[in-house]
Amino acid sequence: MDNTGMKRGIVIKDDWPGYSLDLFTYPEHYHEDIESVYIPHGVIMNRIERLARYIMDDFGDSNIMVLCVLKGGYKFCADLVEFIKVLGRNSNKYLETRVEFIRLKSYLNDQSTEELHIIGSQDLSFLRGKIQPMLLPWRRSSVLIVEAIVDTGKTMKALLKHVETFEPKMVKVAGLLVKRVPNMAESLTDYVGFEIPNRFVVGYALDYNEYFRDLEHICVISKTGKMKYKV
Repeated sequence: MDNTGMKRGIVIKDDWPGYSLDLFTYPEHYHEDIESVYIPHGVIMNRIERLARYIMDDFGDSNIMVLCVLKGGYKFCADLVEFIKVLGRNSNKYLETRVEFIRLKSYLNDQSTEELHIIGSQDLSFLRGKIQPMLLPWRRSSVLIVEAIVDTGKTMKALLKHVETFEPKMVKVAGLLVKRVPNMAESLTDYVGFEIPNRFVVGYALDYNEYFRDLEHICVISKTGKMKYKV
């Protein structure tokens, strides 16, 4: 069965207001700073488990080098890798995973900027693989880039270009959220959790100037929250 459409994500419509805060628990100090629960934590986790199944099917017997884009992607990455491991233990196909981290920054307050800041970038030459004993060919890595949110794709295009210089065996991108914006980068993302309108959301490690990462749910930030934590 062709799962391409299902991999594109759950589409959240433009007029979706989210759930009332009264239906969920969240840190009380954010009471005035968020408008609604946009995607509950349980829904997020179930969708990530489904993405893990797609990834296992696509990568076959290849070991996976996971590149986690910090900081917003760390929860998504940790949960995705854990689901891959659990699914592997419960089947006859176990994918060995190694996780490395790269940090990119392209937002100031709630606006995506033209300038891409690469912070703490590492030497990714290990993606080329290692020469095997007895002059066997290079063992190149199969790479899974894990990013929390993709909008115009400027950040992802820059990262993909950098990764591809190391000639990995295969490169796939998993994005928890893809925003519907002009020139949206849907085609860059192979596995999508949710396609959402162009709203600034926080929680589940997504931040607004380093705040709100501790929210379990993905929430819509309020005007009060933006003003309170603006830099």
